[in-house]
Amino acid sequence: MKPFHLTFTKTLILTALFLLASCSQKQSSTTNKVEKMSELKITSPAFENNGKIPSKYTCQGKDISPPLNIEEIPENTKSLLLIVDDPDAPMGTWDHWLIWNIPLISKIEEGKAPNGAVQGLNDFNKHEYGGPCPPSGTHRYFFKLFALDTKLGIEEKSKKGDIKRAMQDHVLAEATLIGLYSKE
Repeated sequence: MKPFHLTFTKTLILTALFLLASCSQKQSSTTNKVEKMSELKITSPAFENNGKIPSKYTCQGKDISPPLNIEEIPENTKSLLLIVDDPDAPMGTWDHWLIWNIPLISKIEEGKAPNGAVQGLNDFNKHEYGGPCPPSGTHRYFFKLFALDTKLGIEEKSKKGDIKRAMQDHVLAEATLIGLYSKE
């Protein structure tokens, strides 16, 4: 009876070790995916992350888009997508700029949409950048950049909900730059 008990115990231990090894391999591959998700970077020479957006890029200035730098675009990226929104708006998140099918570029120039990109309908009911214009207090403006494994075949009149549905299951990586602004 002892030999059977020892054999059964050894089998049980080996099975447990195998399952633990399988779990750690799955966890490792998940970790690798998260590391890949953090490759993409978006910055601006006009303001630092969590820094103040210069008034030039707001409704109190020229109301043009700030220059943006893009780094470490993942392999297999077919297009970039940018959503600029204000989650602190009194009536809920306010969409300032929706732009997709951005070619694989390292810069988005000040005041310009990249050639070939499509601009959706923002909450100003326009197909262009609409700068920060908070009614009161300091608001956060999220510049969310996505690397996609496809180009989106959606119409220019699309809003953020349409874009989010179209991009689902196509995001290779994302990065966020946050700017702050309050009227003076």
